[in-house]
Amino acid sequence: MLDENSIKEKLKEVVYPGFEKDIVSFGFVKNIDVKDENVYVELEIVSSSEDVAKELKAEVTSKLTSIGAKRVDVAVKQPKTPAQKSNSQSGKNIAPQIKNFVMVSSGKGGVGKTTTTVNLAIALASQGKKVGLLDADIYGPNVPRMMGVVGKNPEIVGNKVQPMQAHGVEIISMGSLMEEGQSLIWRGAMIMKAIEQLLRDVLWSDLDVLFLDMPPGTGDAQLTLAQSVPVTTGVCVTTPQQVALDDTERSLDMFKKLHIPIAGIVENMSGFICPETGKEYDIFGKGTTEPLAKKFDTQILGEIPIEPAIREGGDAGKPVTFFAPSSESAKRYQEAASKLWEDIEKINKDGGVSNEEIQPTIGVNSGASACSTSSCGS
Repeated sequence: MLDENSIKEKLKEVVYPGFEKDIVSFGFVKNIDVKDENVYVELEIVSSSEDVAKELKAEVTSKLTSIGAKRVDVAVKQPKTPAQKSNSQSGKNIAPQIKNFVMVSSGKGGVGKTTTTVNLAIALASQGKKVGLLDADIYGPNVPRMMGVVGKNPEIVGNKVQPMQAHGVEIISMGSLMEEGQSLIWRGAMIMKAIEQLLRDVLWSDLDVLFLDMPPGTGDAQLTLAQSVPVTTGVCVTTPQQVALDDTERSLDMFKKLHIPIAGIVENMSGFICPETGKEYDIFGKGTTEPLAKKFDTQILGEIPIEPAIREGGDAGKPVTFFAPSSESAKRYQEAASKLWEDIEKINKDGGVSNEEIQPTIGVNSGASACSTSSCGS
């Protein structure tokens, strides 16, 4: 006899295309209605690909017909694509159980991008969200040290990797998968393959947000991620100095070219808080990112000061947002995380991210590398 339980059990045999988990485990089955021997199934998936929807409809129909359903109607709800966008990224999403992807990037190194990513991730987790952190900075994977998991190795489950846990956040980093101190001398194609594997071969939970800590600049890693998953929004990290802002503009331009909405800019090392007096001094400048934010029609997510607790916490694997929540920096990270979540909700309410096709030759002359010198950060 057909009923909701028997149908759901049968739907566990329908594996999501390209993955090893079924549509029930992913939580894609939203409604089942049975009347006599007629069955209605409602699915909500994260891919905009028509091929994926057609494959799922055919598979669900076949499975349910085999247990006695005379008529099977399958409705598939997918992310909206803006009407003016004629193509999609082949509907590609190699981690469909993750609701939102946040790419954290910077035009140049040394501006505190990983420190910002780590603290934003912990702040959002403390606000009740299920959060993951992918350290995609292949050449300089600092997340293990900052999250206090140096020397720990992720567990291997079958042919997949189980992400580590720290401070309420799921973590995976190339730094935890290789010998400490070992250098990686890889070409672009190898970087792209490694990043795809860190998404595809890791047992991420059904996360609300996965933070992507990118290498500095605008190149292979950024393009690979934009082609592999629908990045919900981007965050750019900079310092107040003009030399950093020049590269930041290139990073913001990259988001535009990759059709990634910009959540905002984090101005790091914005002022200095004296540990003895608590007074703030603008030793490196402050508020210099405002004109850039206006130019790209975005916001300042936060102005994070230089505070000894941030450096000490990063070196010791005790992020300030978790271990010093009453500090001024921790409060500003919390405010920035709240603004970021508001932006994510707005983007999803407006129909989600654009899935316009992204070509690997974006901004490239024939025969050039993945990013031309005119659009890459230094």
